[in-house]
Amino acid sequence: MSDLKNDRLLRALRREPVDVTPVWIMRQAGRYLPEYRATRERAGDFLTLCQTPELACEVTLQPLRRFPLDAAILFSDILTIPDAMGLGLEFAEGEGPRFRHPVRSADAIARLGVPDPETELRYVMDAVRLIRRELAGTVPLIGFAGSPWTLATYMVEGGSSRDFTEIKRMLFDEPTLVHQLLDVVTRAIELYLRAQIAAGAQAVMVFDTWGGVLTPRDYREFSLAYMRRIVAGLASKPDRPNVPIILFTKNGGAWIEAMAETGCDALGLDWTIDIGEARRRVGTHVALQGNMDPSVLYASPARIRTEVAAVLAAYGEGSGHVFNLGHGIHPQIDPEHVSACVDAVHELSVPYHR
Repeated sequence: MSDLKNDRLLRALRREPVDVTPVWIMRQAGRYLPEYRATRERAGDFLTLCQTPELACEVTLQPLRRFPLDAAILFSDILTIPDAMGLGLEFAEGEGPRFRHPVRSADAIARLGVPDPETELRYVMDAVRLIRRELAGTVPLIGFAGSPWTLATYMVEGGSSRDFTEIKRMLFDEPTLVHQLLDVVTRAIELYLRAQIAAGAQAVMVFDTWGGVLTPRDYREFSLAYMRRIVAGLASKPDRPNVPIILFTKNGGAWIEAMAETGCDALGLDWTIDIGEARRRVGTHVALQGNMDPSVLYASPARIRTEVAAVLAAYGEGSGHVFNLGHGIHPQIDPEHVSACVDAVHELSVPYHR
């Protein structure tokens, strides 16, 4: 039995009956909220916001004060692990993340160590503990990490990339080096997620933001294989007491059957695949999370309601659906439109759970 006042998310991830479809929103703590912008201004910069547990807790809770969401997600960044490995993370305004010391040689990869979550990444674990305390059993807390492939792209490129020139050159010319990098990153991610679970995360999500830039063959070898290792590693540990694992590959609709076979509990879907088709393809192996186009939230509340109804109808009757956007919410979205979306999910999903 759950001690949560609202355990819809966890029940849906386990494909157990729920009264309505649960909903949370990727990047629900973010720049579309004026209170988030005020807190970030008080912090001075993004990294300070991430690395101050009290501020990370504050922005994690902000969307829950506005909207009847069914989960909180830890406010952090996927690049905390490579930063803790000594790559020197920086965020330049308007330019995104950059690393002062990108990893592009065998020597650089050999020097990488697995950070201790309770030392180098203690600020994340302290934030998880604080958020759990402040949530006081209202809704579950989701922890997360970037996928090994996604972290590796940033580490080799030195930041965001359009063409992934450096890591793809390495992948084709020196695949052994890429596998060595992915191995150490995978070990770090597994340890990091286990520590988040021990600190209080009740579900965890792996964000494979850049898996979709790979060919089908390379996706299986350089992304999916390492996510499978993480799932297996978490599932085999006694400190993971029935904590659901969600895998999300952006532009990964072609590979959902293979993703479902990793042993994960749920798949996150972007908006380029019909969720009803996804359900037919993976059957009852996993729950599905998603997958409304984030740009729908620019539309009128009436149109948002129509689009919510379409996603719910496409999934159909029964549990195993967590409503979400197909990727993160855009910074320019009106919070009132988010409210319209969340309310529509709860109201319109009732008939699907009778």
